[in-house]
Amino acid sequence: MRKTILLTGGAGYIGSHTYVALVQAGYEVVILDNFSNARADVPDRLEVITGAPVTVHRADVLDKQAVAAVFAAHKIDAVVHFAARKAVGESQTIPLEYIETNCTGLVNLLMTMRDAGVFRIVFSSSATVYAETEDWPIPEEAELGYASTYALTKLMGEQIIRQVAGSDARWRHGILRYFNPAGAHESALIGEDPRDIPNNLMPYIAKVAVGELPTLNVFGDDYPTPDGTGVRDYIHVMDLAEGHVKSLDALMAGAESHIVNLGTGKGYSVLDMLASYSKACGRDLPYRVTERRAGDLACYFGDPAKAKALLGFQARRDLDDMCRSSWAWISRRSNMRGA
Repeated sequence: MRKTILLTGGAGYIGSHTYVALVQAGYEVVILDNFSNARADVPDRLEVITGAPVTVHRADVLDKQAVAAVFAAHKIDAVVHFAARKAVGESQTIPLEYIETNCTGLVNLLMTMRDAGVFRIVFSSSATVYAETEDWPIPEEAELGYASTYALTKLMGEQIIRQVAGSDARWRHGILRYFNPAGAHESALIGEDPRDIPNNLMPYIAKVAVGELPTLNVFGDDYPTPDGTGVRDYIHVMDLAEGHVKSLDALMAGAESHIVNLGTGKGYSVLDMLASYSKACGRDLPYRVTERRAGDLACYFGDPAKAKALLGFQARRDLDDMCRSSWAWISRRSNMRGA
């Protein structure tokens, strides 16, 4: 009998791609999303991709009664939890809202799960929970810390889940840490769609590629890296989605709880990304070098060895795949808007 998974935040960027991966893996999936950071037509696009109707509940994890109603309407076997605020910069300006959504929302979800007798959860965490370090790649045992309210809420989320699991042996959890998801589904029907000026590199370059932004600012080219620009960890969003499925598969098969990094195990520089995206869109993209930003590190990427050992996870897509799929998505979306 097919297992039914509640996917919170399932209409968002990573959530929508994980929906596709879950369906392809044979799960029944129920989406819960308030659509505060998702396009209203995402469920329609998911239906086209999967060829099957999409079950969606428009609800907020802060509304405990609404969450309980979803559990009452479906026999949920496990939860994959994405629903959260996610902009690092914004979290510094409205910290209480971030703590409320990301922590109180998680507590509401866990209490509802407990009441419904559901004790398996895959939690979308973040590599921002690691303290600053000069040692790369970063293992899961590295020192933890936070440099933003967003990172604090992810670290608190991990601790809440582990504390709850420590009180009741029925709980099993997969906590997944990752850096920068990138790219889009091969159909070009779903992808990253930031509404404002992006904080992350690839969506910023994508907006330069379609002419929405004039040029890319490269913050420093004198770092001790092969080309002088900062090196960061990127993972194709479909690899990331498949990593969440592998974590869930393990929990459903009776495996112990786990905390793992998801990534490629290597970093890409700003100029690596720019060159790959230029190749994808067929023209050299403009950039200018500016001063370093305070607090930026030369390198920052994680070690995914434990995910491979425990879950059999290994990223299959490289930087060119990320850029090609991103360009297919952003150029199709731009053409549609201009029609």
